[in-house]
Amino acid sequence: MRDPDAAAPPANDLRRACMLLAILLLSGCESRSVTQARTALADCRLPRLVTAAKCAILELPARADAPTAHVGVTVLPANTLSPKPDPLFMIAGGPGQLASALLPLTTQLGGVRRTRDIVLVDPRGSGRSEALSCAALKSRDAFDGLSEDDISRTVVQACLDELRSRGVDLGQFTTEVLVGDLDAVRAALGYERINLWGGSYGTRVVQQYVRRHEDRVRSIVLDGVAVPGMRVPLDIWVTRDEALRSTLAACANDAACRASYPDPVSMLPRLRSALAKPRRIDVEDPRTGVARPVSVTYDLVLSSAEALLYVPELSSLVPTLLARAEAGDFAPLLAATTSLGEELSETFSLPLHYAVICAEDAPRVRPDEVAAVTARLLAPDLAARNIEACSGWPAAKLAADFTQPLNSNVPALILSGGLDPVTPPANGATVAKTLPNSTHVIAAAYGHIVSPHACAPRLIATFLEDAAGARLDAACIDYFAHGKRPPLYSSVLEAR
Repeated sequence: MRDPDAAAPPANDLRRACMLLAILLLSGCESRSVTQARTALADCRLPRLVTAAKCAILELPARADAPTAHVGVTVLPANTLSPKPDPLFMIAGGPGQLASALLPLTTQLGGVRRTRDIVLVDPRGSGRSEALSCAALKSRDAFDGLSEDDISRTVVQACLDELRSRGVDLGQFTTEVLVGDLDAVRAALGYERINLWGGSYGTRVVQQYVRRHEDRVRSIVLDGVAVPGMRVPLDIWVTRDEALRSTLAACANDAACRASYPDPVSMLPRLRSALAKPRRIDVEDPRTGVARPVSVTYDLVLSSAEALLYVPELSSLVPTLLARAEAGDFAPLLAATTSLGEELSETFSLPLHYAVICAEDAPRVRPDEVAAVTARLLAPDLAARNIEACSGWPAAKLAADFTQPLNSNVPALILSGGLDPVTPPANGATVAKTLPNSTHVIAAAYGHIVSPHACAPRLIATFLEDAAGARLDAACIDYFAHGKRPPLYSSVLEAR
């Protein structure tokens, strides 16, 4: 306690002491106070997230290439009173994936949140950013999603007609507009520079952001890389086809799998012949046990098998599930696909997916390419219908450099799954050629999106700390490099 008989400090000294205290307090919380000064963030609780977050709906200003929009933003504050000034913006895939799909991954990135905010933005047309909706592509549960009509021209055209009838500006659902929105969010939240993580289609967004705003980027993480020139409606069918052939070839080269299925490579041609005419069967919904009718076609069998390839543990089931299908029991394959798609149906916008790929990707596919490429595929009709679905959708006006390789010295960590059926390691290698300050890590035994697995969260956190790659854990990189494909399931699944 101060001696009550002591003289009071001079007024000037008191003012100087107060000013010094204020400066110290502000310097310790600089980035947080700047964030709060630019826009109001309210406490919020979100599904799939165990901790509280900060949320806002920002009204972004109109620009020449996009109208004013309300965009949903989520900030997961750093677990420190003095966070680093450069947060991590995370961009989901699809296109059409909601930012909420990344919430489970953010919980695994505790090493990042220890010192940095994590920021999620719902792309226009999804989630809390004025979500697109149309009756033809309404949200469906995973079981209903087994219908092949999901990719038909009739369904997508009906959605297009409905959106036009409501006066929806289809030109605002593009990668370039999303890049502009991300930078507007960055400015509104008061961040000078940011780090970016992109997964799958999100890597396209990140690359375009660096192309437009390189001076505002400290570092980038690209997981499951889409090369700038990728055409989703065509190119993914080629890589998925190759991945399925590789899985069946692995069975043929594995003694135990080959003993159960002597000729796995021939399963698909035999199924195609058997399903020359669709079969109407009842399949039990694995969530409810209620039998529901499904029209089983060869394309449905093939797309269901390919969907399992995204997760290596599920891809191990493909030979035995196809064997059961060949024996006339399609339920196990369809049930596995349904369970995989359940979460996707809650965090994915089909209208936004088609709004992006029909405007940006499909117009870059030449008609002569379709015939040449699909002729080599296991299910050529499936890919052809996927491209045809976009007929009539207005093409976006893409910048001249949109599909060009990104040349940048921004520090980059590139992650590729060795068993990824849609964005294989070759994509990461291609992008790395023009990113000289990059490290490409191939996780040989993993599939699409490596970040949640094994030591990858720690690798990302370490990379963001120095953004130079010098401190990256060599043991972690070596673990990923020498991983082995999960053992193929070689026991026969018996029908009940």
